[in-house]
Amino acid sequence: MSHRLRLLLSKPGLSARIWITRLLFWGGAVLVSLSAMLFERGSTYGNHLFRQIIGWHPFLALLVTPLGLAGVLWLTKRVFPGAQGSGIPQTIAALKIPVAEERRRLLSLKVAAGKLALTSLGLACGASVGREGPTVQIGAAIMLGLGRWVRVPIPKLEPMLILAGGAAGISAAFNTPLAGVVFAIEEMARSFEERNSGTVLTTVIVSGFVSMAVVGNYTYFGRTDAVLVFAQSWAPILACGIGGGLLGGLFARGLMVISSGLPGRVGDWVKAHPYQFAAACGLALALLGLISDGAVYGTGYDEAKGLIEGKHALPASFGFLKLLASVLSYASGIPGGIFAPSLAVGAGLGADLQGLMPSVPVGALCILGMVGYFTGVVQAPITAVVIVLEMTDDQSLTLPLMAAALLAYGVSRLVCPKPFYKTMAQDFIRAAKPAE
Repeated sequence: MSHRLRLLLSKPGLSARIWITRLLFWGGAVLVSLSAMLFERGSTYGNHLFRQIIGWHPFLALLVTPLGLAGVLWLTKRVFPGAQGSGIPQTIAALKIPVAEERRRLLSLKVAAGKLALTSLGLACGASVGREGPTVQIGAAIMLGLGRWVRVPIPKLEPMLILAGGAAGISAAFNTPLAGVVFAIEEMARSFEERNSGTVLTTVIVSGFVSMAVVGNYTYFGRTDAVLVFAQSWAPILACGIGGGLLGGLFARGLMVISSGLPGRVGDWVKAHPYQFAAACGLALALLGLISDGAVYGTGYDEAKGLIEGKHALPASFGFLKLLASVLSYASGIPGGIFAPSLAVGAGLGADLQGLMPSVPVGALCILGMVGYFTGVVQAPITAVVIVLEMTDDQSLTLPLMAAALLAYGVSRLVCPKPFYKTMAQDFIRAAKPAE
C-alpha cells in the first residue's frame, strides 16, 4: 500500500473504526425497526384477541382482566424484573448511570424481550397501555447489546447507542422519523453533546426508511382537512392548552404518587399484596370497560382515529374514562407505555368541546386536545407538536398546535413542577449500585 493511500485511509472520515461504528448504528437501526414492527404485530394481535373475548360476552372482562393483570405482574416480577412500566425512564436513567453493568441491567436483551411479550399480553387482557415507551427501551437495549458484541473502542459509545436506539424506537413505533429526533433531543438527553446529533439523526433516518419500506408511509391517526381561521382559533387553543395542561399535569403527578407508594394503610396493603392489587385494578378497569362499551380498552389508536376523522360516535365520557383506565393500568405495575393512551385521552377531551364550540371542526378540536393533554403529561411541547403533526399529516394547524402546547406546558408545570419521565428515571438512578 502506497504512503499516499495510507494517509487517505487514516483520515477521520475514512478510517476503519469510523466505518465500523457507522455500520453498527445503521445495522442497529434496521434491527430496531424490525423489532418495532414485530411489536406492532404482537400488540395488535393481543388487542384483537381481547376484542374477540369480550365479543363473546362483555362480562368476560370481569374475569379475564383482573386475572390477566395479576398474571402479567407475576411474570414481570419473577421472570422479567426491570420490564415494568413505560421503559422511557429506564432508558433516561441508563444514559446517566456511570456504572456499565447497571446500565446493561436496565437495558438487557432479556428485559427487551419481556417488554415486548408482556405488553402484548397486557393488551390481550384489556390493559389501557401503549407500545411506544416500551419500544424506546427495546430499541436502546438492542443497540446497546449490538455495541457490546461489536466492541468498537470509542469513548462514550454506550450513551450514544442508548440515545440513538431510543430515538429509533420512537421513529419506528409511530412511523414518525422527525419525532424520533426531536424526542431524543428534548426528552431523553437535553444536555447530550451536540457532536452526537448527526449519529442519532442518521440512525433515526435508517430506522424510518426500513419501517416505511415494509409497512408504507401511513399515518397512525388518519388524515383530516380541518382548519382554523384566526378568529375562531383562540377559544379552542385556550381550552385545550389550559385544560390539557391541567389534566395532563394532574395525571402525571398522580402516577408519580402511585410509583413512590400510596400513603397509609392502603400503601402498606399494596406493598404486601401486589398481585391482589393488580387484580383489583383489573376489576375496576373491566367495570370502566363495561360503562364505556369497551372503548377504554387497549391503546386507543382506533378510537382517536375515529374521532379525528369523524367516524366514531363515542360517549362524551370517553376521555375521562380512558384517563382513569390508563391510571389503573399503570398502577397495576405491568409493562406498558402512556404515549398512545394519552393521545387518545386528549382526542376524547377535545371532541367534548364541540358542544361548546359548534363552529370549530371536531377534527381540529381533537388534534388540539391531543397536543394539549400530551404536553401536560410529558412536558415536552415540541415533541408533542411534531408527533401529532406527523401522525395526522395536517400542517395547517401548526401554529395553533404550538400555541396550545406552550400554554399546556406552562399550566402543567404549575401543578406538576417535576417532569414525569425525569422524576421516574431518578428512582432507577438511585437504585443503581455505586461503583466499587
